[in-house]
Amino acid sequence: MGEILGRVVATERRPNTPHEFHFWTALDAPVGIGTIVRVEGTNPVSGHLPRVYGVIVEGFSYSDLETPLHDVLGADGSPDRASDAPTRRTEIRLYKGAVLRHVPDDPLQPVPLGSVFLASEQDVAVALRMDAYMKEGQSTGIPIGLYRAGAMASPIFLDADFLLGPEAAHLNITGVSGLATKTSAVEWLLGSIFAHFPEKKGTVAALCFNVKGPDLCFLDQPATRLEPSDLELYDKLGVPPAPFANVEYFAPYTARGYSLNTLRSNESLSHNLRPLTWGLREVLQYAEVLLNKDDVDAKADALIDFIRERVVDQDFQDAALGTTPHRVQSFTELERFFRELLRAMEEKNHEQWRTHHVATIRKVRNRLTNISTRCRGLVTDDGTVSDLPWGAFQDRGVYVVDVANLEEDAQDLIFARVVTQLRERLEKRTLGVDHVVVFVDELNKYAPSDGPDTYVRKMLLDVAERGRYLGLVLFAAQQFRSQVHRRVVGNSGTALFGRMDSDELATPGYATLAPATRTKLATLDKGELMVRHPHFTQPVFVRFPRPAVLSGREGVEKFPPAEEPTLDEAIVRALRPLDRTITLDWVKETIALADEDEVLRARNRTLQVRPDDPKAFFRAQLKRRIPAETVAPRPRPAIRTSPNDDPYAF
Repeated sequence: MGEILGRVVATERRPNTPHEFHFWTALDAPVGIGTIVRVEGTNPVSGHLPRVYGVIVEGFSYSDLETPLHDVLGADGSPDRASDAPTRRTEIRLYKGAVLRHVPDDPLQPVPLGSVFLASEQDVAVALRMDAYMKEGQSTGIPIGLYRAGAMASPIFLDADFLLGPEAAHLNITGVSGLATKTSAVEWLLGSIFAHFPEKKGTVAALCFNVKGPDLCFLDQPATRLEPSDLELYDKLGVPPAPFANVEYFAPYTARGYSLNTLRSNESLSHNLRPLTWGLREVLQYAEVLLNKDDVDAKADALIDFIRERVVDQDFQDAALGTTPHRVQSFTELERFFRELLRAMEEKNHEQWRTHHVATIRKVRNRLTNISTRCRGLVTDDGTVSDLPWGAFQDRGVYVVDVANLEEDAQDLIFARVVTQLRERLEKRTLGVDHVVVFVDELNKYAPSDGPDTYVRKMLLDVAERGRYLGLVLFAAQQFRSQVHRRVVGNSGTALFGRMDSDELATPGYATLAPATRTKLATLDKGELMVRHPHFTQPVFVRFPRPAVLSGREGVEKFPPAEEPTLDEAIVRALRPLDRTITLDWVKETIALADEDEVLRARNRTLQVRPDDPKAFFRAQLKRRIPAETVAPRPRPAIRTSPNDDPYAF
């Protein structure tokens, strides 16, 4: 039974209910806000002594004073004379507990007057209903952190069925930037999932969008320091303190196209860094992400649909364009198609082509061909594609798409296409894994509670509401939960809260929390979280260890980003992982006669194909040019001069 901690008390003004109760303790009792306790009843109900588990949500301190004036008069108005009183004034501690579980749970009755005990590790498992999914040989528990009370420490597990589906899914984490350790919590939880995800539930991978600086750029590098307390937590929770073993990074090129647009540009980290480039076929399906609805009306939409379905990637033939069929596979070929079409209409003085007015054609031409300029570095004119390994995702693999340095249009395009591809391939079971965790930071930017209904927000709503049936799980983080669309956060089965801002806690969404709980949330230390989970009827406070990966700030210091290279250096840096014999002198000699765009296209094509002989393949992509030779001038015959004595040159 353990040592009695306190006694349940009920008064006329504060009666106990089936959902809350009050109890008093000694002044030195090791309890506080968030402590889990057990109440033992004394009167059997249906042949069983009732047992109630609860968590402390409020605390009070009382004395026998009616008003503060009595204490002031008793000390003659001098605080330092209060100790001269002949008797010590009585103080009591009263706590309010929210019920976690009744055993038995039927009939549901008010909490009985009984003894209160500090919950043991077994009690914590019963109170949080973890015993239902932590059965020997059938466990679906994912450790989230350690609950501490006094000298007792108990691991807290989330149910994988309610974290990754299909029962419920999605996770949302909120907290002050820099103090709530939101990114660290997600890194830790992904490591915990990879270590404990049940084999019977299939395979799992993670796809992370790096939207802030170098936050997620060093997941494959070990942490520089882990305190003994962190290692103790790793050991207690059964997670190896090691970085992720299988990580791949993807980033578009910069506007110049010489190097990848990421802070993970140190040459020693290039082995798992891949370019992310798309062509016309990959982008046209998501053109509405970049097009303004006020500028592109229904007529323009009809023409875009016609081009997507009838022109792109097909042998398109039309009488207005002559007898030669057009095959459009890149933005360059699309521009040529529009140019020839408009020229033919001008020559024949036609204002319409297949019911499309010439003004609509000009507008669509301008909007579509402008995409490769607005998203330069991501979208290529020549159709070169370097994409994520669709169909070959690996179990326990982490795929990071770095969009931190991109413009908003390019970020939206990447986010829309990647998540849509994940959803479609999971539905067809052609991705390579059964479950994918998608991590998005700054969710209030992509799915705000107000503002226009964008394509990205509609897609996020669809993932939040239907993704769990496919195995597509959204892990999202933001500073202000109140500014995120309600349907996104409402469909998150699990919610984590780090240190919170007082203004955020004053919003209506936190009204269900007790004042003392809100106060504790505003003062949490780094590494502490409040957890909400479908099995937990009340939030629980836990502590998690530092992630075993290198933080972004430390990673930039240890692996400084490379400076912007020259064209020669950029080619060497890109091709050397394919062939270590490639040197700067060889590249200079090979590209000496080629122009810049041609060289960049050859590099992109080589990286896309990854041939067995990169040197020969790269050289073959360049146009063959014969260097100019210097020809010695032919001698000319001397001009005849007239004799000095012949003035007429006869």
